[in-house]
Amino acid sequence: MADRVHPRDSPPASLPVSSNNSGEAVGQPAKPPQSPAPAKPAPPPGTYVVQVPKDQIYRYPPPENARRFNALSKRKPRRSCCCRWLCCTLYLLVAVIVALGVAAGVLYLVFRPESPKYTVAGIAIKGLNLTSPSPISPEFDVTIRAENPNDKIGIYYRKGSSVTVFHSDVKLCEGALPTFYQPSNNVTVFPTSLKGSNVALGSAVKSVLANQQRQGGVPFRLNIKAPVKIKIGAVKTWKITVKVKCDVTVDALTEKSNVISKECKYSARPW
Repeated sequence: MADRVHPRDSPPASLPVSSNNSGEAVGQPAKPPQSPAPAKPAPPPGTYVVQVPKDQIYRYPPPENARRFNALSKRKPRRSCCCRWLCCTLYLLVAVIVALGVAAGVLYLVFRPESPKYTVAGIAIKGLNLTSPSPISPEFDVTIRAENPNDKIGIYYRKGSSVTVFHSDVKLCEGALPTFYQPSNNVTVFPTSLKGSNVALGSAVKSVLANQQRQGGVPFRLNIKAPVKIKIGAVKTWKITVKVKCDVTVDALTEKSNVISKECKYSARPW
């Protein structure tokens, strides 16, 4: 029977493990003893240890951003001053608006203002010749009735007013209102003389006027524009422009014409 040959380079077989009488293992190298970890020093009493992650630790800015940081830090006071000034201006504007609204509400409750009323009481027409081929110079004597229904408000009618009469967009004559003061709870009726010069009426307009006169109803448009001042107690307001538009229909084109229908609309502009 042949003998087994072991190669020379093969590692030696592991040593068998045996124990001696004291119970220690024989045949295994002993592990070096590990030194115990040093104990962490305890914080002094009355203090706390806070652990912050690295990604939340703020560092100094890099040197290349120093100039930008300084420039932005210098701009902040200017922006804050501008914002502060703008806020103060807005607060002041809101306060003024609120104060004016409160004052207007108090004045309305105290004086109870009402709009004046205007109407046309009569019209006398002269010089409106429909058979003349040359230009005409008509005259309208218009009687206007103005009513001030307010108890504590007066109205000053100032210079610069205008009164015009139209028919089919053709201006026939014009004039102005008298200047006067109308006290509270007052009705004033005043005549106004309106004159036209070199008014050329086409054949179509003359034909329409003649046909309307035969039917007993000739319509006109009366436009009134008057600057007024309102007196509230002892205080006068600035000039307010009053506009009145009246659609008036008369039965004839004579001095004894009668007003058969009238409708007036009133508006005012505070400047």
